[in-house]
Amino acid sequence: MNIVKEIENLKKEKNAIILAHYYVDGEIQDIADYVGDSYGLSKIAAENDRDIIVFCGVSFMGESAKILNPEKKVLLVESEAHCPMANMISVEEIEKKRLENEDICVVSYVNSSAKIKASSDICVTSSNALKIVEKIEAKDIFFVPDKNLATFISKNLPDKNIIIHDGFCYVHNLIDRKVIEKAKSEHPKALVLVHPECNSEVFKLADYIGSTAGILNYVKKSSNDEFIICTEKGILHQLKKENPNKKFYLTDSEQICKDMKKLKLEQIRDVLKYEQNEILLENSIIEKAKTPLERMLEYAK
Repeated sequence: MNIVKEIENLKKEKNAIILAHYYVDGEIQDIADYVGDSYGLSKIAAENDRDIIVFCGVSFMGESAKILNPEKKVLLVESEAHCPMANMISVEEIEKKRLENEDICVVSYVNSSAKIKASSDICVTSSNALKIVEKIEAKDIFFVPDKNLATFISKNLPDKNIIIHDGFCYVHNLIDRKVIEKAKSEHPKALVLVHPECNSEVFKLADYIGSTAGILNYVKKSSNDEFIICTEKGILHQLKKENPNKKFYLTDSEQICKDMKKLKLEQIRDVLKYEQNEILLENSIIEKAKTPLERMLEYAK
């Protein structure tokens, strides 16, 4: 029996759902029940009726699924797959900022730990950040941890006082003007599609700025045939699958999240078979973190 069949059988036996992020390898995306960005996966995690959630992504994603489904078993395919940016903000920094300004609203990017979410007022993803921050009544917003997404929001919502933390995604932050300009010179007809986690200096070069799901939708609707993709290269799998007659190019920067690429099919099979790598969180953290996540889902409607 091949491994894909083994996984399908185990999934039925365990009444499990497999969720995968766009940045994992294509063979893993192909066996998932749902492939999405952080927002899409959060929605599916909250709405599904399976007993077990198998998460093909990094640890903060598995934690989010557990927070939204405390009664279910959430299994992380690779226990050592983490998001470095998620560890760039501490609870102490948030508490210090609240002491400095009691009217501040703490907005945490979903790319953060369960403890950070529990210390926040509301969560956002790159798909819904603008929409949600615009709806927040408070003027002073402490946005953590991603400085680039915070800058993007600040530029688009000048009436808000966005206090920017200094965290960043190392993959997106490396995509600078020079590598985009070089790619553009090699492919002059290509449109430049940029993720808002990219360095803010490249926003002016973009034909479109948006989340991974946003980039996929833009390409699908566009009459253009060539695109320079400025986000993690795993998105190419879905882009090519959905748009076989269009061409996609990367920049010369290394557009690879090493943690997302740790996941293998064999691990999915073993995690399902033995119910390994379960996400376990303290009840107090789950209760506190659930509110900002649920607010996100409500505000984003």
